[in-house]
Amino acid sequence: MADPICRWRNTSIKQVSEFTQILPHRTMRKDVARALVEKQWHEWDGGNDFFRTPYQLAAQLGLYYEDDTMFYPRFDHVLSINEARRYIEGWIRRYYIPNPYTGSIHYEGQPIVLNSQLYQAALSSECNLDDFFRSRLNIELGNKDILTNILNNFSDIKVEKDGRFSIKKETIIGNSLSQNKSNDKKAFFDTFNDIQIREPKANTSDNFSRQIIYYGAPGTGKSHKIKEILGEYDGCPEEEKVPKENIFRVTFHPDSDYSTFVGTYKPTKGKRPLYGLNGGLTVRLRDGENDLEEEIITYKFIPQAFLNAYIRAYQTEENVYLIIEEINRGNCAQIFGDLFQLLDRDVTGKSEYTIKADADLKTFLEEKLGKDNDGIKNGELCLPSNLYIYATMNTSDQSLFPIDSAFKRRWDWEYEPIKYKNTDWVIDIDGLKYSWSDFQKEVNTRILRDTGSEDKMLGDYFVNLPAKVISYNLFRNKILFYLWNDVCKDGDADIFPTDDEFSFSKLYDEDNKRLIVSMMSKLNLKPIDGTVAEDYEDRNDISEDDDNYSSSVRYSINGEETDEKGKAWGKGALVKRAVEIFCQNNPNLSAKDIRDIWISAGFKIPHVVETEDDKQKRLKGSSDKTGRERCKPIKLSNEEFIYVSTEVGNDKARNNFEDFIFRIKSKPEWGIDIQKL
Repeated sequence: MADPICRWRNTSIKQVSEFTQILPHRTMRKDVARALVEKQWHEWDGGNDFFRTPYQLAAQLGLYYEDDTMFYPRFDHVLSINEARRYIEGWIRRYYIPNPYTGSIHYEGQPIVLNSQLYQAALSSECNLDDFFRSRLNIELGNKDILTNILNNFSDIKVEKDGRFSIKKETIIGNSLSQNKSNDKKAFFDTFNDIQIREPKANTSDNFSRQIIYYGAPGTGKSHKIKEILGEYDGCPEEEKVPKENIFRVTFHPDSDYSTFVGTYKPTKGKRPLYGLNGGLTVRLRDGENDLEEEIITYKFIPQAFLNAYIRAYQTEENVYLIIEEINRGNCAQIFGDLFQLLDRDVTGKSEYTIKADADLKTFLEEKLGKDNDGIKNGELCLPSNLYIYATMNTSDQSLFPIDSAFKRRWDWEYEPIKYKNTDWVIDIDGLKYSWSDFQKEVNTRILRDTGSEDKMLGDYFVNLPAKVISYNLFRNKILFYLWNDVCKDGDADIFPTDDEFSFSKLYDEDNKRLIVSMMSKLNLKPIDGTVAEDYEDRNDISEDDDNYSSSVRYSINGEETDEKGKAWGKGALVKRAVEIFCQNNPNLSAKDIRDIWISAGFKIPHVVETEDDKQKRLKGSSDKTGRERCKPIKLSNEEFIYVSTEVGNDKARNNFEDFIFRIKSKPEWGIDIQKL
């Protein structure tokens, strides 16, 4: 028998969470839902058909159900890793075989609830998985490792390497038989309706993990997730907020150590009485009625974040939270030192093993808590059950200080996936608006495809802005700089132009905005506000950093102060209008004649005017996908076309636009008058 439960070969808690990113979160028509799922899955998995194989796993997990016309989802949101874990733990306790998705299993009689049957078998006698399936279901068990992993990770059954199984813990087991028919998909889906997956509230008494590391790509909302647990968000009811005096925060960095995390003696200012001699006697000096004092430097034990949280936890019955941001940016072995031993908790949430406090720490805690307090009793430290430690880890920085496996084992880990939920955010490139989520998806697809890693993908909150508009400068200086410096510096991802002459500094040249529009085109992204990238050169794109032509400079051409759309002349539009005026003044010239006259004037603008043949020759064999967009057509009176270059921006090497103005003024016979306003 192959895969007796379902196709778990590539399945994990993380994948269950990811399924809820793919599947719709509301009931809808079956055909519409399938189209959405296929689109999402194609972008996620690179083109495989979801409804060929993956759907069976999702259906066996009870994540959705379809009838003849409608699609019904299990969840109305993307599951967190903890939620996915709780769901699977509930799912395995209700899962029965055969069911509508186990075509290879044929069992005479009522379907059996697998966890319950194994539990009952373990109670009655020592059993072996192979024997159980052979005797109960007449099935030869194939891939035993898959089933073993599922049971060990999520059920009440522990399976040894030799196949023997036993009960992990005492629990209440439900009926061992299912009352449903093996082919009833709706009944199978409803079997899992009552599984509770909600996160426990932070200020309630519970037994969920005391130590969690939230990890994921930059900007996935790891810190925000902790704030939600603590009730640190707008609109949170007061009764669900953790009091601020119960929250302690620290950020790890390469210079962090035990003393900056726990505490140490530090020099501090103090005062002492001032004495002097009076008649041979030493007396206290006074200024009127006031005793005089002098300032001195003394040493005092100064507690840090860990010790402050530790003391507070022993002073209250409320839950106390120590938050560690960027835990992997510090050397955890050095920072935690012997506190590492305290992270093993027993079933009550207390440290399973205590450690001896050094003399300084012992003295300080005895002063703060009292000698008989459990926090320093017998000179030993022990984490109380009401002290929770939550941390964040940016996976793109995991190479700073690798965390060893012994340390990792003492934490629960929760992956924060990228949800692509900020669909109303836009990137504004000088008036051209692009969808942030579309940019994010396309870039992340390329990062995953080209690097095979999710660590450097862009999270939803890689940038965080209340106005939901990513300005041009923010986009260039933060997002593109990160992609260039951290993702693409070794040519790992195909995001930026592949021109051999391209460098990041070109994004700061005069023509930089056109270059970014070209990059967006390469990423198959189009403006979302009805404009088209080809019209970009018609905008006023004079650089604010240009010493000669600031953003306030405007022009008129033959008395026309605005273009046909009523906007101030952009550089590209001004050049094109100049050529149009020349053509109107010389209606008998052919396209070749016009080209020759303009080329002979020596403009620095590349292919300032070209014929149809010139353009075709330029584009033939060119790898520059934006070449067609770098010229604008003008139709002549003889039905021919000429093409005007839009590569008109200034840069440090070529002052194209300045040169254009100069040469036009040197040709008054052309009848073109350009004036600054």
